[in-house]
Amino acid sequence: MAQLLIVWHSRTGGTLQMAEAAAEAARAETETILKRAEDTTPFDMFAASGFLFAAPENLAGLSGEMKEFFDRCYYPMLGQVEGRPYAQMVCAGSDGENAARQIRRIAMGWRLKEAQPPIIICTNAQTQEDILAPKTIPEAGLTRCANLGQALGAGLAMGAF
Repeated sequence: MAQLLIVWHSRTGGTLQMAEAAAEAARAETETILKRAEDTTPFDMFAASGFLFAAPENLAGLSGEMKEFFDRCYYPMLGQVEGRPYAQMVCAGSDGENAARQIRRIAMGWRLKEAQPPIIICTNAQTQEDILAPKTIPEAGLTRCANLGQALGAGLAMGAF
């Protein structure tokens, strides 16, 4: 059976909400593993048929924990996951484009196939108080995440990727 691995990191809860919405929808289609970036190993990556990376934007880039996941897994997985599909979601305070660009470049190095352009949910958190506060992703944003999870899960289950 195809397996979707959703790797996530979240400091204020926004990215976790996005990852959980995607996972819940994907589980209706295929086996789905929702795993924190710090707990994800190259073995988890090797076992998966496809990936969904969910990361917050921090200081106009990937969060440190998400970057550390990629640093830890990059070389052991090089040449091991080529051609597998991936998608990404970014929870951003501003535009999220640089974090998405970083993930895309890493995925290109692994020779993954982008299944869909990134979903970027912007919280518009610009003050210190807003940046550090727990986030609540609007229902419309969570629906976008769920649709992505369902589409990835269905595509994996059908062998479309």
